[in-house]
Amino acid sequence: MIRNPVLRGFCPDPSIICAGGDYYIAVSTFEWWPGVKLFHSRDLQHWEQIPSPLRRESQLNMTGNPTSGGVWAPCLSYDGQFFYLVYTDVKTKKGRYYNTHNYMVWTDDIYGEWSEPVYLNSIGFDPSLFHDRDGRKYLVNMVNGFKGVLVQELVRSEGGQEESGCASPGPKTPCWKLTGERRKVYDGSGIGCTEGPHMYHIGDWYYLITAEGGTGYGHCITLARAKSVWGPFETAPENPVLTSDQEDPEALQKCGHGDLVETPEGEWYLTHLCSRPLAGGKWCTLGRETGIQKVYWDEDGWLKLSTGGRFAKLFVPGPGEENKTEPMMETLSSEERSPDIRDEFDQRELAVYYSSPRVSYESFADLNARPGFLRLRGQESLNSLHHVSLVAVRQQEVCARAQTCVEFEPDYPEQAAGLVYMYDAMNFYMLVRTVDDNGKGAVALLKSDAGVITDEVEMLPAPEGGKTELRAQVSEDGSTVGFSFRQPGRQWQPVKDGLSTRIVTDEHCRGFTGAHFGMYVHDMTGMSYHADFSYFEIQYSKGDGQIV
Repeated sequence: MIRNPVLRGFCPDPSIICAGGDYYIAVSTFEWWPGVKLFHSRDLQHWEQIPSPLRRESQLNMTGNPTSGGVWAPCLSYDGQFFYLVYTDVKTKKGRYYNTHNYMVWTDDIYGEWSEPVYLNSIGFDPSLFHDRDGRKYLVNMVNGFKGVLVQELVRSEGGQEESGCASPGPKTPCWKLTGERRKVYDGSGIGCTEGPHMYHIGDWYYLITAEGGTGYGHCITLARAKSVWGPFETAPENPVLTSDQEDPEALQKCGHGDLVETPEGEWYLTHLCSRPLAGGKWCTLGRETGIQKVYWDEDGWLKLSTGGRFAKLFVPGPGEENKTEPMMETLSSEERSPDIRDEFDQRELAVYYSSPRVSYESFADLNARPGFLRLRGQESLNSLHHVSLVAVRQQEVCARAQTCVEFEPDYPEQAAGLVYMYDAMNFYMLVRTVDDNGKGAVALLKSDAGVITDEVEMLPAPEGGKTELRAQVSEDGSTVGFSFRQPGRQWQPVKDGLSTRIVTDEHCRGFTGAHFGMYVHDMTGMSYHADFSYFEIQYSKGDGQIV
């Protein structure tokens, strides 16, 4: 059985493909670098993160992008020769004006380097690429303002950069451009907020899947079909095909934004966005995640869930498995729960699970200056939208503990380094080593709530010698977080417990990402003072609320 979510913690807007016997999912990263997370599986149940496709600034420059701007709803596709990725870089998202630029990159090796981007359009977000059976390709995207779904043909151009409109295509690199009429083919079902379109040619029908209802608790997946790529598209009679049981607090919530995949054996699965609210409320510290449902085509050619109804299930049959009664498992098995992380920085490159806000961590992080340590060069403060020295990992389970050891001896109060628990630039906790106004080493705990930064406690004397271990412990139910520190080898000294985790949730922040733990340094003097971290660790509950 497949247990949902299959991608846990901040993995929204999934796009899935099957290439041979290998499955790949791409998800949104918003302002987090590198752009687009990629995951690989052989069975649709166990997933491994692989290198991201957008790892060069020439492909993606998010400096100054707003919180929850950046990369929205990528679409991963494969035509048997090349892998393609189309994505939006959202520069503004205020009021009625969304500046949304759509691009495409491609590669013949999904683990290797991806091309320079081709600019497509800026007319809406959530673009996808549809490969028809006759070899023709079409760009499908929604219109800003949720005004419907557009289709336009995309053709290959072998000309140079000036002729094709490509961005540095290279002498033998195929390039692409939009051509012909751009036509609206679907207005939506009437539910509202039509977005995230994907198109398929299955049998005699062209099918269109869209997300509707907004990305909150009314989220759903709509299905429509037509005899032509140009429509007119008819909405499924029992629409939506997938949504959430809002009356069941244990059920997956916010289910929507889906994509279809066919297995080599001819079975069908629908990957979709979902969330797990904290018990007793509608607060999601883990952000929007990725789930999978098994589906089939009924005798009238409409899509149905194999488990029946339209509500997403926690457990679904894997490929080749019969439909079974959903097992009542209260705890995760060792292979189902998210893996713990313990990084002692003994590799030449940072692990694939690390992210940084807006800019590449390669511009401020160094694993070679001091072997066995991660050195971070201080830049702007955490509330900056430009150059922040933070290396972070998404939180994957509600009960978690993060820990690190920092070596840092600052000279000014404007210099600080330590452990961060954050949602975005406006909402975070930071436990840092710094100095007070008299130049004495100190440990500070700060909170930023919607951009208002406060000291949660009076500064405490820092351990001597510059080395300080820092810890963040999220409670069993995920509702609170506590912080502590110590000199290595000594007893832990509590700083403050019982702090609300609501400030790192989608609902409080009105954002699209999720909670992260990270290592951080700032030097607001401009002198680029650095901090060294000897390890970074995240541990999750073994299913009983305990972390050993």
